[in-house]
Amino acid sequence: MRPEFKNFYDLAQAGYIKKWVILSVLIGIAAGFGSIIFYWSLTTATHLLLGQVAGYVPPAAGGEGATVFTGVARPWILPVLAAAGGLLSGIIVFHFAPEAEGHGTDAAIDAFHNKGGYIRRRVPLVKAMASAITIGSGGSAGREGPTAQIAAGIASALADLFHLSEADRRIAVATGIGAGIGSIFKAPLGGAILSMEVLYRRDFEYEALLPSFIASVVGYSIFASWSGWSPVFGGGIVSSFSRPMELVSYVILGVVCGLVGIVYGRSFYYLRDLFSRAEIPRWIKPGIGGFAVGVIGVFLPQALGTSYGWLQFAISGDFIALPVTVMLALVVMKILATGLTIGSGGSGGVFAPGLVIGGLTGGVVWHLLQGCSAIAITPSTSSAFVVVGMMALFGGIAKVPLAVILMVSEMTMDYTLLIPSMLACSIAYFVSGDNYIYEKQVNVRAESPAHRNEYSVMLLKGFKVRDALTEKVPVISSQMTVDDAANILKMHEVHAIPVVDVGRLVGIVAKQDAMKFIFHGQPDTPVRDMMSTDLIVTYLDESLFDAMNRMIVHQISQLPVVEREDQSKLLGLLSLNDITKIQCTANASLHSLQEHFG
Repeated sequence: MRPEFKNFYDLAQAGYIKKWVILSVLIGIAAGFGSIIFYWSLTTATHLLLGQVAGYVPPAAGGEGATVFTGVARPWILPVLAAAGGLLSGIIVFHFAPEAEGHGTDAAIDAFHNKGGYIRRRVPLVKAMASAITIGSGGSAGREGPTAQIAAGIASALADLFHLSEADRRIAVATGIGAGIGSIFKAPLGGAILSMEVLYRRDFEYEALLPSFIASVVGYSIFASWSGWSPVFGGGIVSSFSRPMELVSYVILGVVCGLVGIVYGRSFYYLRDLFSRAEIPRWIKPGIGGFAVGVIGVFLPQALGTSYGWLQFAISGDFIALPVTVMLALVVMKILATGLTIGSGGSGGVFAPGLVIGGLTGGVVWHLLQGCSAIAITPSTSSAFVVVGMMALFGGIAKVPLAVILMVSEMTMDYTLLIPSMLACSIAYFVSGDNYIYEKQVNVRAESPAHRNEYSVMLLKGFKVRDALTEKVPVISSQMTVDDAANILKMHEVHAIPVVDVGRLVGIVAKQDAMKFIFHGQPDTPVRDMMSTDLIVTYLDESLFDAMNRMIVHQISQLPVVEREDQSKLLGLLSLNDITKIQCTANASLHSLQEHFG
C-alpha cells in the first residue's frame, strides 16, 4: 500500500485532530447520503402504498411539498394496507436483523452503552427498508429514528474499518446519531447537541460534540443540496415573544405537555410489553399492530404516517383544515397509533410523533386558554403555542430539552421563542420526572458501562491505602519452616504472609512458593532460604489506584504497607480483595445518592 494511503487508513494511531476531522467528515457524508436514500425510499413507498393503493396523499410539511388534504379515496383498504406493510416489515426485520425493530434511536443508544458501539453491518439497510415500508403503508412513526440508526451503523463500520478503539467507536456512533437526525431534519446545530444529550437523562457525552458539529454540517449540506434549503416547516410564521405576561400561559403549557408526555411514554411501553407477552411469532405482531392503526386511519387518516402536514396546518393556524376537535382527537389517536406501530415491532422513530403530539397539544391548550382567560395571557395566534408545545413535550419526555429547542427552532427557522421555550421545556422536563421515551438512556455517565472504568479509576484515585489496608495480619519468622508457613497460610486463608524478625520486615512468603517446596518434598526448608526479599511495598498516603497498578505490573495480589521513613516497619497488608471491597462500597454509596437526588 502506498504510504499516503497507509497513513490515511491508520487513523487509530493519528492525532486527535486528524482522526476526528477525517472520521467526522466521512460520517457526515454517510449521514447526508443515507438521509437522501431513506427520504427517497420513504416518499416513494408513501406514494405507491398510501397514494396509489388507498388514494390518500398525506399533506406535506411547508418546506417539503404541498400542504393540501384531498381526502381518502379508498378508506376501507387502509387496515389491510397497514397490516400488509407491518407484516412485510416484520418478515424483513426478524429474518435479517431483529435489532432493527422498534425505534432506531433507542437501538443506537443501546449500542453506545452496552455493545461497545458495535452495530451489525446489515442493520442500516434493513432499517431503511423496513421503516420505509412501515411508514409508507400508514404506520405512525417518524423518520429520525431510522436515519439515526442508519448513520450510527455506518459510523460503527467506519470505526472498525480504521481499527479504532472501542471508546472511539462509541463516539463515532454518537456522532452518527446526531448527524443523521440533524441532516434529515435540516437542523445541524440541534442534531449535534442531540448527539451528546440523548444518551443520558441528566448528563452529556461532551466528547461527541466537536465531531458532531463537523458531521452534522457535512450531512446537512449534502441532504439540503438535494432536497432544498427551506426549513422543514417553512419560516416567518410564528409571532415573536414580546409580552412577559404570556409566560404565565407558557407555564401552563409546560405542565400540560409534561403530563401528556407521561401518557405518551407509559402508553408506548405498555403496548410494547403487551405485544411482547403475546405468544405469537414476532414477525406477525407488526401486522396486527398495523391493522389496528389502519382501523384508526379509516376514521382519522390524520394519524397515519408522520403527520407532518397536519402539524403544519396547526403551525399555520389553519383551523378549517384542522379544527380543534380534530386536533384533540389526533393527540389521543397519535399516541395510540404510535404505540401500536412501533410497540408491535414495526420500524420507525418516536421523535416525529412526539413533535406532532406536542404541537397539537399546544394548539388545544391555546384554544382553551383563549376561551377561559379573563385577561390576555396568551399570544395573539396559536402558532407560538404549537411550536413551543413541540419543544416542551418531546424535550421533557425524551430528556433532551436543549437539543429539541434548537432543532425545532431550526425546523421552523424561528429563534424568537427561545425565552418561553426554555421555561416550558424546563417545566415539562421536571413534570415528566422519571418517565421516559428512550428506555436505553442512563441517568448519568457514571452509570454507563461505557464509562465504568473511568469512574472506577476516579474512585480509586480518591482513596488512600490507609482506607483499605488490613492492619492485624499474621506474620512468621525467618527461622520457621516452609511447612509452618503453609499451615499458617491455610489457617488464615491468605495468599501471602510477611516475614518479621525482631519487629523488622525482612521478606514475604507467597502461598504458591510454599506449595512448590512442599510438592518437591522440601517441607523442612527454612523460610529464610525461600522467602522473597526484594519487596514491593506501598505506603499509607499512596492512592489505591497507584497501589493496584503496582500489583498488576508485578503480578502480585498483596502488598506490605510500610512507613516511608522506615520501610522495615510493617503497618499491615493491602490485597486486591481489600481494594475491591472499598470500590464496591463506594459504588453502592454513589448509586444511593443518585437515586436519592434523582
